[in-house]
Amino acid sequence: MNALEIRNKFLNYFKSKGHSIIPSSPLIPENDPSVLFTTAGMHPLVPYLLGEKHPAGVRLADYQKCLRTVDIDEVGDNRHLTFFEMLGNWSLGDYFKETSIKYSMEFLTKELNIPIEKLSVTCFAGDNDAPRDEETARIWKENGMPEERIYYFGKDDNWWIAGETGPCGPDTEIFYDTGKEPCSKDCNPSCGCGKYVEIWNNVFMEYFKNPDGTYSKLKQRNVDTGLGLERINMLLQGKETPFDTEIFKPMMDKLQELAKEDNIASRRIVTEHLRSSMMVIADGGKPSNIDRGYVLRRLIRRMIRHLNKLGISLEKLEELIDLDIKILGEMYPELVKNRDNIVNTIVEEKDKFVKTLENGEKELIKELSKLKEKNVDTLSAEQVFKLYETYGFPQEVTKEIAEENGFKIDLENFDKLFKEHQEKSRLGSEQKFKGGLAEQNEQTIAYHTATHLLHKALQIVLGEHATQKGSNITTERLRFDFAHPQKVTKEELDEVERIVNEQIQRDLKVTCEEMSYDDAKKSGAIGLFENKYGDKVKVYTIGDFSKEICGGPHVEHTGVLGTFKIKKEEASSAGVRRIKAVLIK
Repeated sequence: MNALEIRNKFLNYFKSKGHSIIPSSPLIPENDPSVLFTTAGMHPLVPYLLGEKHPAGVRLADYQKCLRTVDIDEVGDNRHLTFFEMLGNWSLGDYFKETSIKYSMEFLTKELNIPIEKLSVTCFAGDNDAPRDEETARIWKENGMPEERIYYFGKDDNWWIAGETGPCGPDTEIFYDTGKEPCSKDCNPSCGCGKYVEIWNNVFMEYFKNPDGTYSKLKQRNVDTGLGLERINMLLQGKETPFDTEIFKPMMDKLQELAKEDNIASRRIVTEHLRSSMMVIADGGKPSNIDRGYVLRRLIRRMIRHLNKLGISLEKLEELIDLDIKILGEMYPELVKNRDNIVNTIVEEKDKFVKTLENGEKELIKELSKLKEKNVDTLSAEQVFKLYETYGFPQEVTKEIAEENGFKIDLENFDKLFKEHQEKSRLGSEQKFKGGLAEQNEQTIAYHTATHLLHKALQIVLGEHATQKGSNITTERLRFDFAHPQKVTKEELDEVERIVNEQIQRDLKVTCEEMSYDDAKKSGAIGLFENKYGDKVKVYTIGDFSKEICGGPHVEHTGVLGTFKIKKEEASSAGVRRIKAVLIK
């Protein structure tokens, strides 16, 4: 059984249990400032977990493309990935623990034919905030799980919350026994020795964590589950690492064939980062020096460094991209569709990085000349780190050139500086997720509605080509990217602002209808990010002014928005402009 077959089995199974199959959302989230990328299946469903009605109903299932950036520097070992696929099923106020556990057990043992002896589960041990989850343990036993393979752990292991506040609750995790020898007589799913591998997490959202740290019961109880595709694929095939499966192995073999100097960690980095970069670019990502653009740049440049390390000509990049499209095209048709853009973006970034490396080498030679004049024979850790941070110049290249010129480098202290840098990056990435579900509040909902007014006003003033290319909303402002070939004049911006404020003053009613995607398009609704819509969609209409397909939520009438003020207009990328604006109440 391969990954695509597992995915299809999952979707077909949950379809047979009354779940609507919804499409994967793009890796680049719409209107969600709390994360750089979609990192879990629940992110696109935030409004519905909070009580919004989903057009597809109360039982949903999908596969979701995810990207997590916290462990980029760990990729190269035998398990870490940045891009991965999460299979998920949801109950939005419908079934709860009993049905969820029954479905999970049935799918694993009947559909995937995993012997029950291979499975163990964990439950929440209880604390002052919530009781021990005896109910979940009882349901597992009723579904055939022996008591000795049911474990209890605390909040760190078996409690889920997206941010600091918001919907949360106990979860139950399902582990697969790899058959390795136990690390000790107390070996269990929490020890991390490799004997037990977590494959599925069922979250039972029945609490709300309040800003004061207390917990209250939710009116709508939800189930949110996630099953990692690459991981279950590896285990079912009896492979040691994901890189031994059909998703990665053809690329790993090709790199080995091309390498002048083989290194398995470098081959894993190239294989993983190339796949991740292609997926981000296919969903609209572009390399830059900030936020998600910087992550993409890091992925591409780290991949190029390791191609160099393997001794593989960078002229082979296009051939490698085409090989990945051949491997992954059936699973991700968007790669085939966006092939030329993927090639152009990666090759262009490669050319920029080659120049960066040239500049870094020139700077290094200058530094070495200064040290020679001072009769110093060691390049300091700070100098090595500056070359890395400023020029992206790899420390192993610095070491090689320094030694060729008779110098040593302070690698020990460089490693300390690098670890501090990693920790800051990790904290920054985690901070992006800090808001989580709690980020959806009165102010962000107001800004979300304002983007609809802005979008329509731009099309009135600039023309119908001024379509949305992305947006980012915080509690302080909105940022809106749109297609336009040149700078917007002050007169045009003044007119856009006037039109938006006119619609706010008209206090237009905001209404929502559910209809098929085709009917929505026929009705004149604007459809953005078309690949993410399912059979039924929500259409938000603002009076006689605007009609868009959107997940919501929105204000009930425009009069509550206040005064709309454009603060800045600038270039975002080629052919795309960006407006930053605020609402003043």
